[in-house]
Amino acid sequence: MKKSIAILACANLAGVLVTATTLAQTTATPSTVTVNTTNGIAQLAATPIGANAAVWDSHLYEVGVPALLSDAGVRLLRYPGGSTADLYDWQSDTGSYAANTFDSYMTVVQAAHAQAIITVNYGSGTPAQAAGWVQYANTGGPSYSGSVPTYPGGSATGQRYHIKYWEIGNEIYGNSTYGGNWENDVNPPGPAEYAQRLQQYSAAMKAVDPSIKVGAVLTAPGNWPDGVTNALSPLPWNDTVLSTACSAADFVIVHWYPQSPGAESDPGLLATAQSGGPNTPSVPSMVATLQSLIAQYCGAHGQDVEIFVTETNSVSYNPGKQTTSLVNGLFLADSIVTWLENGVTNVDVWAIHNGPVCGTNDSSSLYGSYNYGDYGFLSNGGLCSTSVEPPAEVPFPSYYGVQMLAHVVEPGGTLLSATSSAALVSAHAVQGQGGNVNVLLVNEDPSNSYAVTVSLQGARGWGFGDVFTYGENSTSIAESATAVSNSSFTITVAPYSLTTVRVH
Repeated sequence: MKKSIAILACANLAGVLVTATTLAQTTATPSTVTVNTTNGIAQLAATPIGANAAVWDSHLYEVGVPALLSDAGVRLLRYPGGSTADLYDWQSDTGSYAANTFDSYMTVVQAAHAQAIITVNYGSGTPAQAAGWVQYANTGGPSYSGSVPTYPGGSATGQRYHIKYWEIGNEIYGNSTYGGNWENDVNPPGPAEYAQRLQQYSAAMKAVDPSIKVGAVLTAPGNWPDGVTNALSPLPWNDTVLSTACSAADFVIVHWYPQSPGAESDPGLLATAQSGGPNTPSVPSMVATLQSLIAQYCGAHGQDVEIFVTETNSVSYNPGKQTTSLVNGLFLADSIVTWLENGVTNVDVWAIHNGPVCGTNDSSSLYGSYNYGDYGFLSNGGLCSTSVEPPAEVPFPSYYGVQMLAHVVEPGGTLLSATSSAALVSAHAVQGQGGNVNVLLVNEDPSNSYAVTVSLQGARGWGFGDVFTYGENSTSIAESATAVSNSSFTITVAPYSLTTVRVH
């Protein structure tokens, strides 16, 4: 998508004009960022950013949660929560410490002005049960005759939630196929079995509502167990599933946790999106591999197959202090938009709430003052052996990392090419449908500020740009403004910070 835009002066929402001179520090290293406003590299969907909700999350319905989700730009809420999905009976609301029901979860989705994505029970469920869930969720009315929940608050006439996206199971490759055995699955292990049953699920569910989209579980390329073969999997998981069942899938699902517990590194984590790491290729490499596999195995249908990252965070299990630090906020902001730039439809953070974990990696080599980990981007006020979290709904830095994207990633907008001269300043840009250009600068340097001169090639801009910042010692996202002249502005980004400039 190529077009030039005219950038007009915009009002300063914060009422404070902060010029480049005001911001500049004598120690700031000069650098440049070039944004090509005529080079659209990807189109944003209606639900680019999401988060994981869970049936066991007793804090999901607390006052203020929907507003916090909406303010962070969370447009998709995944349910019933990771591995819980393969234990969960939606109709009776049983199977994994249920603290809420499907209908009560949907009240949060609606209050947050979001959409739902549902993971149906592959591990201990059936295609008929999954089809019953689709029928109840989407085809309600006075003549409804489908499954009815047995939990309080269910509707005898079904619902019309119009849920579009439905995943078939969660991380099914963790069912002992490759030695890992964290995923409940009463079916025979192996990708061939999953592919066969995926087709059965898809057919049964689409017979009820042909408008839905069905998702197939894949492994993230270059991340365990991708590429592993054995007697249960003579070919790798992805090759087997796609070659057998791509016609039954409308989107494919990967999960990405780039670090192993105990081996966390702040600079290593911040480099993974663009450069990869010990356990993972870079995001562009992973997406290119997925796109190549889809093209190889899916034929003409492959043009319509989307890629979703329905879980991501920094470490694969046993979260340590890094998950509650500013570094995780920087990582999430940078990595999410990098996935989107490379053509992924949606990225969902794990999770809204999770709870504190003590006794994991709290090394002094990692940034941050908390001595516990928590995958949640909102506190649940929990306690563990040595620590008590802040009160429930207090945001961790990871929340603000996601919220910063609400000022950048506009659904329906166009991601633009952005290049940075500084290795530790990551740059991203989006052109909104109204013609505005939003530029995100992620300073991954813990010690140095950069005076960044941003040039908007192909645009005509004079006036002011709105500035949003979050970094060290921040308790929220601050707002200010900067001058724009001749389609250019200069702004200083502090160490370990996120800065967005929105030019109208």
